[in-house]
Parts: sequence; structure tokens; C-alpha cells
Amino acid sequence: MNLHIETHGHGEIPVVILHGWAMHGGMMEPLCEVLADRCTMHVVDLPGHGYSRDSSLPLEPSACVQAIAERTPPGIWIGWSLGGLIAMTAAIEHPQHARALGVIDGTPKFSRGEDWPHGSDPKLVRQLATDLETDYHGTLERFIALEAMGSRDPMAEVRHLRALIFQRGEPNLRVLQEGIRILEATDRRADLAGLAVPSAWIVGHRDRIVPPPAMAWSAAQAHGTYTEIAHAGHAPFFGYAGDVANALTPLLDSFS
Repeated sequence: MNLHIETHGHGEIPVVILHGWAMHGGMMEPLCEVLADRCTMHVVDLPGHGYSRDSSLPLEPSACVQAIAERTPPGIWIGWSLGGLIAMTAAIEHPQHARALGVIDGTPKFSRGEDWPHGSDPKLVRQLATDLETDYHGTLERFIALEAMGSRDPMAEVRHLRALIFQRGEPNLRVLQEGIRILEATDRRADLAGLAVPSAWIVGHRDRIVPPPAMAWSAAQAHGTYTEIAHAGHAPFFGYAGDVANALTPLLDSFS
């Protein structure tokens, strides 16, 4: 299935790290650097992304979790954005393997609805799907700008993300469309109250993709810790990796 997983760090705590939609595992390097002394990290390129571009595995969260669990030891699962949804799936469906959960700017339900005021505008999701068909590169550029919006220096973050996004090649268009459908349809809210593992929920205060109230609600449902990083946007490990690591400390301590 050609799923690319790299190992980083030399610490005793096993960790699985999952990136967001249209990105790749290399984006998580700032967080890996600050966790390297305490953790051995298994950094995944999700199907269709990065060095897993030609993987035959579907991006569907349960399928991803099963494949990753077969190649990694039990430990803490940490996911960013779409990767957070996949990490949630691991903690919900395989708590014996995902023994603690860290979610960075991720949400159990992405789209806003009548019973979910904390989501993003559904029009945003539909527009991404439409734009991918007609303007692949332009859509990714607009998504990068959306990710950087709200950060302390959005133009610098856009340049940084733009330099990194294609570092491992272009993501697979089919899988990007699959990811949009997952974001549009998935709803794990009802599962959080019964979550059996410790969790930490971390969000940039200025995130314009995942509203902080969605993360606060999720943390309360899961009886986890909640941390809002004041000057960060959707990718708080750029510039605030130490703060993200500090917010993960209760999970690391519980696993030691």
C-alpha cells in the first residue's frame, strides 16, 4: 500500500504524528524537533500526500488508522487538522493502540449546521471541492492563505507554507477530493463523551478554519485539557512549537 512513515526522535514515549489535508509529514518538523528528547515519533504521510502519493490505501479515517496501527507501536496519537480527525478515530476505535490523543486545530465535525454553531461555513467546503476540479494549484494557494490568516505574520507564514507544501511532490487530486468529502460528512461528536483515553486539545486563538469554540467544546466532552495559543493561527507549531509541546505535556507525563 506504499504508506510512508518516518521515525524521528530518540525518546522513550512512542508517538504517531499525522498532518493535515493537502500537506505531508514534513510539515510537522518543528513539533518533532521539540519532542525529540522525550519521544520516538512515527511521522506519517497520509495516503495521496507526500511520499505516500501513490498509496492504494483510501484516505478514509478507519482504513488509515488500521494501516498505521499495523506499522507502529501503541502510543500517543497526535493529529493536526484532518490528521486530528484521523487521530480521534484511532482513539475512539482502537484505544488499546492510541492510548492518548492530542488534537491540534482539529474538530469532530468540520461543517457548521443547525445543531453545530462551531463549524466552518459549508459553502467553504463545497467551494474547495468545485475549485479543485477547475484550478488545482490555485485552490491549494487559497487554502494556504486561509491557513495563514490570523497568524501573527500571515505573509511570512504563507511563504513558509508555500515553500513546504510541494517539498515532497504534489498531493494526489483524487485523494484531495476524498478528503473534502470526509470533512463534509464526518461527525464524531457523539463519540467524544465516551473517549477512554486522556486527551489534549490545542488551537490557535486566531484560527480561521477551525473555530476555537469547537476545540473547547470537544475538550469538555472528552474530559481533556484545552489550550488556546494566543497569537497563533491554524498551524500553531510554526512559531509556537514550544507552546504546543507544553500543552501536550500532560499526555507525555501520563505515558511515562
